[in-house]
Amino acid sequence: MPDQLLFAIEVSLNGLMAGVMYALVALGFVLIFKASGIFNYAQGVMALFAAMTLVGIQNGQVPFAHLINATFGTNVHHFGWEVPALAAILLTVVVMAVFAWLVNRYIFRHLVNQEPIILFMATIGLAYFLEGVADLMWGAEIKKLDVGLPQGASIWIEDNTAFLGGDGFYGFFIDRLDIVATVIAALLVVGLVAFSQYTKQGRALRAVADDHQAALSVGISLNFIWVLVWSIAGFVALVAGIMWGAKSGVQFSLSLIALKALPVLMLGGFTSIPGAIVGGLIIGVGEKLFEFAIGAPYLGGATENWFAYVLALIFLVFRPQGLFGEKIIERV
Repeated sequence: MPDQLLFAIEVSLNGLMAGVMYALVALGFVLIFKASGIFNYAQGVMALFAAMTLVGIQNGQVPFAHLINATFGTNVHHFGWEVPALAAILLTVVVMAVFAWLVNRYIFRHLVNQEPIILFMATIGLAYFLEGVADLMWGAEIKKLDVGLPQGASIWIEDNTAFLGGDGFYGFFIDRLDIVATVIAALLVVGLVAFSQYTKQGRALRAVADDHQAALSVGISLNFIWVLVWSIAGFVALVAGIMWGAKSGVQFSLSLIALKALPVLMLGGFTSIPGAIVGGLIIGVGEKLFEFAIGAPYLGGATENWFAYVLALIFLVFRPQGLFGEKIIERV
């Protein structure tokens, strides 16, 4: 098999893995938008906050240590213990559930029946507020996230694919963390679909997504559903934060992954969980292949920074609802 074809296959496989990481962030957007009609600009910051909270709990860091020290003249930073990864993850899930309750109780409960632009602006304010709180709680330095996930290239895959090419091909380079992320994302999607189809709360969530007033008329509590969906979105943000944090460290640029999730949503549709996955895979593979085939040889590289947005713009022109989104027809 020609080496160039093998390199293209390797690039495509890595693109699929990157697409799964984008889709993890996009899932949080879809869940909240589908249930409440709110486009949550803060989803990327939620992933950052969840990852920083996980690292802080795991390392036994004192929350708001810098603020406490500046106010009282103390010098406290750590409790002196470390929390096992699994226990830290569970505690972070509790923190994100409390965060979901606070968001619904003190923000969106007071914005019911407001215009979508007002709700969107509220999520922008929430994003900057949450980013500031994360800075005060855990500090702004780059943190290492280690929950036991494997990292580095898979030697087994390299050794068992080297025979496919010539002397210049040494096997497919596939990051083991990306493989784990793909498996976890698949399980997460299966779990979300099963939850929405086969549980009472999941059916109530779908009813609210279809018609708020009809859901109210049959006794479904909108407050409960919104807290539930924000909690699930917080859990999805935690998973995305773990994967991205383990890959590139927990830093404030982690919140910018939300920007790459926007083209994913435009391709897949804002109301479709499978659409978020498919859109992420298309973006991941497309940007890698475009960089490999056209960007690096002819355009000087760095096309991954803008390819997704150009593709999303094309979709907005010809299919604005996305591949799996619901087409809205307004009769005049």
